[in-house]
Amino acid sequence: MTVVERLSLAVRLRGSWRILLKEISAFGLIGLIALIIDLAIFKELSPHGALKAKCVSTVVSTTVAYFGNRYLSFSHRARTSIGRETGFFFGINLITLGFSELILAVFVYGFDQPHGGIVIQIVNVGTIGLGTIFRFWSYKRFVFLHPDRVHGRYDDVDDELAEA
Repeated sequence: MTVVERLSLAVRLRGSWRILLKEISAFGLIGLIALIIDLAIFKELSPHGALKAKCVSTVVSTTVAYFGNRYLSFSHRARTSIGRETGFFFGINLITLGFSELILAVFVYGFDQPHGGIVIQIVNVGTIGLGTIFRFWSYKRFVFLHPDRVHGRYDDVDDELAEA
């Protein structure tokens, strides 16, 4: 590898890490806001039914998260049609909601935990944490695409860290 190639690689990696750091920090901030909304609504509604509360809290927090992620976390990424983005975004969140509902149902009905109890609150936080990892990867991969994925230039884009 020549000196120029090494220098080019170093500049590219520095830019890639800068972009990834921006995405992760903004995603974390939006996630924290959505988490607070989700937990507050869930705590308020869970005594009336944990599964219904989870559905309502997820729909509200997901809507807030969509706008935050589109216009802050992944604002530098290519724009595709609003229908495609929202379809994938809410579809991914529907998958995580299904996972959360399944786990909550096991604890509520399988282990006979009270709907508004502390165990259910903790399980809810755990499912949100697991879902967050899946959502970050999915948003980068399927929703907020790298410009090269949108414009048909697929060479060297697999790592999703290429410069924007």
